[in-house]
Formats: sequence, C-alpha cells, structure tokens
Amino acid sequence: MKKIVSLFVTGILLSSCGDTPSSSIDTLITEGNLEAIRQKKTEISAQQKALNKEIRQLDSVIALLDQNDNFPLVTTVVSKKEKFNHYLDLQGDVKTKQNVLIYPESQGLLQRVYVTKGQQVAKGQLLATIDDGGLSSQLAQLKTQAALAQTTFERQKRLWEQKIGSEIQYLQAKANYEGTNDNVKQLESQLGKSNIRAPFSGIIDDVIKDQGTVVAPGPGSEIFRIINLSEMYIEVEVPENYINTVNKGKEAIVYFPILGDSVVTSIRETGNYINPSNRSFSIEIPVPNKNGMIKPNLNAKVSINDYTNENAILLPQGIISENAMGEQYAYVALSPNADGEARAQKTVIATGKTQGAYIEVLSGIEAGMHVIKEGARSVKDGQIVKILN
Repeated sequence: MKKIVSLFVTGILLSSCGDTPSSSIDTLITEGNLEAIRQKKTEISAQQKALNKEIRQLDSVIALLDQNDNFPLVTTVVSKKEKFNHYLDLQGDVKTKQNVLIYPESQGLLQRVYVTKGQQVAKGQLLATIDDGGLSSQLAQLKTQAALAQTTFERQKRLWEQKIGSEIQYLQAKANYEGTNDNVKQLESQLGKSNIRAPFSGIIDDVIKDQGTVVAPGPGSEIFRIINLSEMYIEVEVPENYINTVNKGKEAIVYFPILGDSVVTSIRETGNYINPSNRSFSIEIPVPNKNGMIKPNLNAKVSINDYTNENAILLPQGIISENAMGEQYAYVALSPNADGEARAQKTVIATGKTQGAYIEVLSGIEAGMHVIKEGARSVKDGQIVKILN
C-alpha cells in the first residue's frame, strides 16, 4: 500500500510541476520525512495556482482581442401577419333527438315481428302486427254495407233531383251512407293500431318483445327501440363569459378520442337560458355520421372558434420573458448585416390569446422584424449577436 501511495504522489507532483527534478522528489519520498513532503507539496500547489491565474488572464485577453468568439450565437424568426383562430376547448356527449321506445296501441297477441336487431328501416315501414281479434272481418262486412248504402244514396239522390220520391227518403239514405262511412273509418283506425310501424327512418337498436308475447298499452310493454344515427348532435355547456363570442354558425371541431377521428362542423343553435348552478348556457352542434360509427352518449372533445384575427402576429411562447414589473418582452435583432451580425434590442410587448405553442402579439412587434428565438434567454439589451440561420 505504501508503495502504491508513493507512486501516486510521485505522478501528481511530476504532472503538476514539470521543472521539479524527479530525483529530489524521489529522495524526499525515500527519506520518508513527512514535514519535508508536506512543504514540497505546498510549494508545488502555489506554483500551480500561479499558473492557473496566468492562464485565466491569457483567456481574457484572447476573448477581448477575438471579438467573434464573444458574440452570442442565436437564431431568429421573421414576424409576419397571418390568420389566427382561437378555440375554446370543452367536453360534450353525443345525443340524438330520434331515440325512442315503440309501444303497442292495442292489446293482443304479438302475432308477427318483421324486423331484427340492427336492421335499417324506413319511416312508415311495418315492424310487427298484433292479433286484431276479428276486427278485419268486421271491417270487411262494414265495407260491404257501406257500398250498399252508397248505391242507395246515389239512387235516391237522382230520384229527388227528378222530383220523384219524398225528401225524407233522400235524407234517410244520405244519413245512412254517411254514418256507415264514418263507422268504416273508425274501424280502420282501430284496426291500424294492430300494425306497428316505424315513426321515422333509423336502425332497430333492440327487439324487446318476442313473437307470441301478449302485449298491451302502458309502461313496461315496449316492443322496439329505434334510433336515427343520421341526426346526431352534441350538446355542450359554455361558460357565460363567452356569450358574445360563441354564436350560431361559429366553426366547431369535434374530436372523438375513442374513434381517433374528428369532424369539422358549426354551431346550429345556442340556448337562451343561463343555468344558475354553473353559470353556463347550452349550444347544439350537429355531427355528420356518414359511416355510422358515432353512437349516442359517445364522449367528444369540442373546440369552438370564439376569436379570429385575420392579420395577427404570432410568436412561440418560449421566446417571451417577463420582468419583475410583470411586463412581457422579447429580443429583436436589429438590421442584420451580411455576416449575420446584429444588435439585440429588448422590446416590451402586449400579448393576446394563446393557441397551442403560439401567442398573439398585439403591440411591440411589427411584421418583418427578426425576433430572436434560440438563445433569447442568454442575450442582453444592446449586445451584438451572431445569427446562425
């Protein structure tokens, strides 16, 4: 161990001071005089500090004489006017106004079911029939009576126009004909309730009752659920302070995280009532559903265009700083020369809305200025900089 320490100390002394004879150091180590070794170490350390001081002085002179090495290296962006759209981000759920349960209007045996779950149906299409209990036979008989009553009435009418027969016979035939027709219509309406038809075009989401089940009007007797997936919309609650900027017709981008897809649409309707519990009003946004993948209650992220500036100046937020007084500022490279050298000027700015990584500059920066981007945190006001880009 002593031998290793001796070699280590010898290496340090030799590397620290090249003009110290190795024989004298070896002699000191061989003699093992601790005080003498410490004294020698102190002498060499003093020499090393003096050399480091001289090196620092030389570096300062080099930096002073070679000004190119003293220029901070920066990159800039040229400010320009461009269209700026700001979006308000909110959450909403997909809804449809045509999502209903279909109930029977008459009591009886569910005689036939014509559709299956998931089937596309048209408005008025026959979905199922209920046993009419003999009403169809009664209707056929009544129609026969109605035809006879019509023939009798038309005959009596011709005779009455020829002044043949009594007025009472004519009026009786007319009343019988009209009464029979009313009975036919009433029975037809009653018989029509045994036919269950689609109230609108859509998809049969569920067949709740099976064929052969006895059904009756009232709660718990629903037979089908039908949904129209082509008339989807999103209802969103908007804070009341946006009541002047979120209006009918404003653009809205709807993103569905589950589907990984988005659609561009616009506000169809805005509410006229402020909810006192959350100080918000509702808006309605239609959602096209061309591929049928959008379902009721699907969660969506909605971005509503609440502000637009056609001639905005935008800057990356990362190049803007703030001083102790709360003022925001950026550095502008004034009049870059052919070598890319320019003078940095600290410019106080006023900012507006932000969107993503960019912020709107309302004043302080004009179009065509070279705004320092990379290196903005290390430059000083009035300093000469070198632009790399």
